[in-house]
Amino acid sequence: MLKNRINVVVAGATGYVGLGLVNLLSKHPKVSIQNLCSKNNIGKKIQYFDKNIKKKLPKLEKLTNVNWKNIDLLFLSLPNGEAQKVIKNLFYKYKNIKFIDLSSDFRIENHILYKKNYNLSHKAKDLISKSLYSIAEIKKKQIKDHRIIANPGCYPTSIQLPLIPLFKKKLIKLNNITIDSKSGYSGAGKNYKKKFKYKNFFNSTYAYSVNYHRHAAELEQEFAKISKKISFTFNPHIIPTFRGILSSIYVYKKKNVSFSKIVNTLKKEYSKNYFIKICKPNNPLGTGNVINTNFCEISISQLKSKNKLVILSVIDNLIKGASGQAIQNMNLLFKFKESLGLK
Repeated sequence: MLKNRINVVVAGATGYVGLGLVNLLSKHPKVSIQNLCSKNNIGKKIQYFDKNIKKKLPKLEKLTNVNWKNIDLLFLSLPNGEAQKVIKNLFYKYKNIKFIDLSSDFRIENHILYKKNYNLSHKAKDLISKSLYSIAEIKKKQIKDHRIIANPGCYPTSIQLPLIPLFKKKLIKLNNITIDSKSGYSGAGKNYKKKFKYKNFFNSTYAYSVNYHRHAAELEQEFAKISKKISFTFNPHIIPTFRGILSSIYVYKKKNVSFSKIVNTLKKEYSKNYFIKICKPNNPLGTGNVINTNFCEISISQLKSKNKLVILSVIDNLIKGASGQAIQNMNLLFKFKESLGLK
C-alpha cells in the first residue's frame, strides 16, 4: 500500500524551473518537501527568491546534508552535466530513491551523441539504459518500470505531442517537415542576458542556433523509433515575452487522408488526457490560455498549398515544458492521479 505522502528533495531550487517546481510541490497534497538544495545562498528561505511560495519550507542547504534513507524522490534542476554525477552516487546505494531529471543528462540515449551535442562526457553511461525519456502522455505505460525519468526539453514537448500520433497512424508525409518554434526568454534560464547579447533584446525577436539546436537530437531520437525516414528542419526563436512556446509545424498530409481525419485522430488520441486540448481547426492560436498552466493546446489549419497543413502547438515552457511535466511524471510514477497538484 502506498504511503500517504512521499518525501521529496529538490536540487537546484532557485532557478526559474526550480522555483516553479517548488511552488507546485508545496501545494501538492501527496508531497512532503524534506530538503531544498542549492550550491549558493545556503541558509536562505526560498521566499527570498519567489514571494509567491507561501508555505513554510526548509531553508536552502547543501545536497550533502540530505538523509537519503528517508527520501522517495529527488528532482534535479541542475546545469547540464551535474545530475548524472549526483544520480551515479546515489542510484545503487539507495534503492528507495527515484529520480526525475529536468536537465539534458538522460534525454539522449547514446552517450556519444550526448557528448557531441553538449560537449560533455557522460559520467553515468551505465545508467542511461535504465532511464526513461518521458513525455507523460506518450510514456505513461512504461514509466512505472523506471527509477530515472528524463524530463523532455520544452521545444520537443510542444513538437512531439501533435506529431507522434500522426506519424504512428501514417497520416502525414515523413519528409519536408518544417518546425518554427518561438519561446519566451525564460527558456534560457536566469543567465539569459549572458547567453543572448542582442541589441534591444526586450523589444526584438531573434532566430538562434540556426544551424543546429541541441533539442533537435531529442526529436531525431524519438522520431527514429517510429521511422528512420522522418526528416525535418527545426528553427527556434526568442521572443520578447518571459514565458510560453508557440511551435508552428508545417507538414504534408498523405494524398488519400482527409483534413478531418487528421483532426479527429488527435482528438481521439488525447480524449482521455486532461492536459491536451485539441482546438477548433482553421483558427488562430496563441500562448495566452496556457501561460501558468500545464496544458498544451493544439490547432490544425489547412493551407492554400495542396495537402499542406500547419499544426500550431502552445505550452508554457516553464510548466508543461519543465516543472509541470516533471510533477505529471511524478504522479504517474507513484500512481497518484495524473493531474494532482496541477489544476
